[in-house]
Amino acid sequence: MITVLAEEGQYPAVKEFFELFKTPWEFFHSQSKCPVLICTVNQIPANSARVVVVYGGQENSFDRANGVQIRSRRSGAMVWLGENRIPIYGDCLAFGASESGVTHESTGEPAAVTIASEGTTIIRVGFDLFQEVRHLLTHGQPPAYAAIPALELHIAWLRALILKHSISLVEIPPIPDGHNFIACMTHDMDHIGIRNHKFDHTMFGFLFRATAGSIMDLWRGKKTWRQAVINWFAAFKLPLVYLGLARDFWSQSDRYLEIEKGFNSTFFVIPKKGEPGLDSKGNRPRRRAASYDVADHLGLFREFQSAGDEIGVHGIDAWRDSAAGRQEQEIICRLTGAGEAGVRMHWLYFSEQSPAVLESAGFSYDSTVGYNQTIGYRAGTGQVFKPATTEKLLELPMQVMDTALFYPNYLNLTPARAQDAIRPIVANAVRFGGALTVNWHDRSVAPERLWDTSYAQLIEQLRTSGACFLTAGRTVSWFRKRRAAVFEQNGNTVKIRIPGGHDPNLPGLRIRTYSPGAKGEGYSETTLTDGSEIRLAA
Repeated sequence: MITVLAEEGQYPAVKEFFELFKTPWEFFHSQSKCPVLICTVNQIPANSARVVVVYGGQENSFDRANGVQIRSRRSGAMVWLGENRIPIYGDCLAFGASESGVTHESTGEPAAVTIASEGTTIIRVGFDLFQEVRHLLTHGQPPAYAAIPALELHIAWLRALILKHSISLVEIPPIPDGHNFIACMTHDMDHIGIRNHKFDHTMFGFLFRATAGSIMDLWRGKKTWRQAVINWFAAFKLPLVYLGLARDFWSQSDRYLEIEKGFNSTFFVIPKKGEPGLDSKGNRPRRRAASYDVADHLGLFREFQSAGDEIGVHGIDAWRDSAAGRQEQEIICRLTGAGEAGVRMHWLYFSEQSPAVLESAGFSYDSTVGYNQTIGYRAGTGQVFKPATTEKLLELPMQVMDTALFYPNYLNLTPARAQDAIRPIVANAVRFGGALTVNWHDRSVAPERLWDTSYAQLIEQLRTSGACFLTAGRTVSWFRKRRAAVFEQNGNTVKIRIPGGHDPNLPGLRIRTYSPGAKGEGYSETTLTDGSEIRLAA
């Protein structure tokens, strides 16, 4: 059991941190007898903890009372947490001298100091953990640090610190039973067919990229000769598509069903034709408006649903207006027959107020938090989390988007280099668990993009890495089940249970127990299923 002493304003961040690091904990009280105390206040009260971790980015009374020498304080530091490089977004202190394993990258100065005191080990860390958690889950990371799963590294360091001091630990890792992580494959339906685009920027852009653009891509190694020929032929065939004499080559639902055989994915559909919505400056960018009407594609959506796929809302104004969000959700739910839907905003429009607005609109989850221009961890984690301003709505962050990988204005990678860029993200999913969420747009397997081979290779990479493929809604449901798990400690026994009412077809939860002196990987595991309970020695 971990006990936490923090300012009341930090309570939401504390609670969410321990939903992500799912281990027994409680807020500090006078009768607390836990072996680990995490403290972010100025003074440490009397306690029986064997290890006390004092976080804070400013000098406090503890430092003065214990003669802790502070050399400097800086904001936006990069530090090494053991072997992991991690950005600190709040204030971070540098201390006089100590071998802590936590150092400032730029100066090599310690960012933590260890103090031994009457059988207790106190680790003074020069930043505020819960301030970092709030920043990551509310504001997110800039693209420059996208590759760093910062929140997962905070969890990993704290776990390692506890185990280093031979303290037993029980945890429910974000790993579905029988697999290494969840793979959530999603598709933003921005166009559906090229027949909807006549003499607009989309059509002219296609013609350029399919003809001259294919020649440039051949030279850059981004297209093969076969792909260039397919694109040239598609450009030649475009008038026949408009005349109804040839199939619309952007309608590639069968190709997605073929590539995704054996699992289901999620398709986010724009609810209104010709509506660009408002941006953050009050403008209405015409290019953002969809050229298709959802009512004209009922057969396509039913085909997806018959295959077990999920239909979500690709929102227009839902991110800023709950009434508009309710209307957008109602349009899609009428077409699909579902009682509720998840959402991802078109062009990833979002603000700090958006989670509360989307919850008020009635959405069950959001999957907007990600990057347009790169790939990685905007929230510092691949886990589903609850934003600070919501009660029920959860956020499914997105790590990989096809356009970020291949667009000239973004990473502009060749297929081979795109695989290299994705590989560390897959490795992190295997290491930390969570959900690796991918967005591959509806037209991306069609001319002129022809990114279907890259998509198929990604899926094979995920399969061989031990992924459990779930739709976005089912991914969120699995994390809801994990969040619902309860730890109850009574003396030397810990009872772990999941209240009933969850989908019995979802994978079970792993219960991981770390014991001092354990052999092999250092832990043992058992499985917890819906409605059951497990008792372990504390």
